[in-house]
Amino acid sequence: MTQEELFKKLIAHCKEYGFIFPSSEIYDGLSAVYDYGQLGVELKNNIKTYWWDSMTKLHDNIVGIDAAIFMHPKVWEASGHVGAFNDPLIDNKDSKKRYRADVLIEEWIAKQDEKIEKECAKAAKRFGESFNKEMFVQTNGRVLEIAARRDEVNRRMAEALNANDLVELRQIILDCEIVCPISGSRNWTEVRQFNLMFSTQMGSVAEGANTVYLRPETAQGIFVNFLNVQKTGRMKIPFGIAQIGKAFRNEIVARQFIFRMREFEQMEMQFFVRPGEEMEWWKRWKETRMSWHRALGFGDDKYRFHDHEKLAHYANAATDVEFNFPFGFKEVEGIHSRTDFDLGRHQQFSGKKIQYFDPETGESYVPYVVETSIGVDRMVLQVLSAAYKEEQLENGETRTVLSIPAPLAPVKVAVLPLVKKDGLQEIAMDLVHKLKFDHNVQYDEKDSIGKRYRRQDAIGTPFCVTVDHQTKEDGTVTIRERDTMKQWRVSIDELESIVADKVGMRQLFEKLV
Repeated sequence: MTQEELFKKLIAHCKEYGFIFPSSEIYDGLSAVYDYGQLGVELKNNIKTYWWDSMTKLHDNIVGIDAAIFMHPKVWEASGHVGAFNDPLIDNKDSKKRYRADVLIEEWIAKQDEKIEKECAKAAKRFGESFNKEMFVQTNGRVLEIAARRDEVNRRMAEALNANDLVELRQIILDCEIVCPISGSRNWTEVRQFNLMFSTQMGSVAEGANTVYLRPETAQGIFVNFLNVQKTGRMKIPFGIAQIGKAFRNEIVARQFIFRMREFEQMEMQFFVRPGEEMEWWKRWKETRMSWHRALGFGDDKYRFHDHEKLAHYANAATDVEFNFPFGFKEVEGIHSRTDFDLGRHQQFSGKKIQYFDPETGESYVPYVVETSIGVDRMVLQVLSAAYKEEQLENGETRTVLSIPAPLAPVKVAVLPLVKKDGLQEIAMDLVHKLKFDHNVQYDEKDSIGKRYRRQDAIGTPFCVTVDHQTKEDGTVTIRERDTMKQWRVSIDELESIVADKVGMRQLFEKLV
């Protein structure tokens, strides 16, 4: 099964089992907008809890806020979004499809990496155990030729983006002979800028209404509240402010399921530091955030850093944490050194002094900022992509299982009476009532026990508890573990503590401290 086929199966699975639905589906949907179903919202909330608690509970100098989506229009002038929040847009004249010029080039660059991997795979097959991949990549003429062209195109793209050279971006597309995926032609329009912000009107009548924007990021709500939080919380630098909230971007090309949407949710933390110390903190937060991702146990090789060659107008350093999705390595989180740009601009545009008096140095200054910004929806897709498996069993059957880390799983425990008689249902329901105060629990009595196990595997439930006739004799139940399918008996009196130990967030947090 190809990665593309796997991804299609995952999307279908998400709908079939109540994780994610197309928005307004009965009206044929709305492009790049999705709704979270009954299991998807649980997974999403658990991911947010993992992030929020790791920020605000494990760090004694980070607090949270919840700023409004609507903000004064001058906020977005000060931040640079009104004038500079653009993507380079290009159309194919034959297919009438619209693309981001930089994404087309990045996909071409990714294909060069795939070519190099294919050359390595052929060589490994030819040389066997004696194959040295590192030496091969450094010495093989074909690989060096591909890599040189890739690096040159990457350099040209970075320079064009930094210089806002739209003519050069189009020329790169032509030089690389990039074709439209739909029409297969190279009949491209000129590249032009496209502002990503949604605007709306605020006011009682149209004539007197003011133009306001749906926020394209949550960070600015933190910056305009810097003084409020710092003073009321008596915060001392370095300290951070965290926020989870909706953001909106009128993406040119919204695709790959929930990876790129027009309405999405962000988890952002802005960490305020002394000027001159930002690079040290940027490096620290890089490692801290990578540890947070790797603690989920999907494999360290699934992640990598990708340092930016083109820096945003506010940054002096930026890197992405990328995850290997079925469609390749893509960004799930950004760690940026934003300098003092944001607070400085808001100080300038508002006319209010936004500075911190440092009692240790006796100076007042505009703090520098290190940002960590992660997409909730991309994290959901990351977890689902890594967790989805189709396994061949010894009896020849295939089971579909979501190996979601237990603390993030939508349903923590399923309680199953072996049969619907002999008082087993009553015992099972009593267990559900005991467990539901601490965990999301499902009760299921329909079909054979094997079919019920398969249903729970498919939604990622880490543990099934089966009540049988022996339960009535000795007060024990059978626990079945999802990933290994191992079963063992435990006392009902011990069940609550066993489940709590295995599904709690603590096991993740202990990896981070």
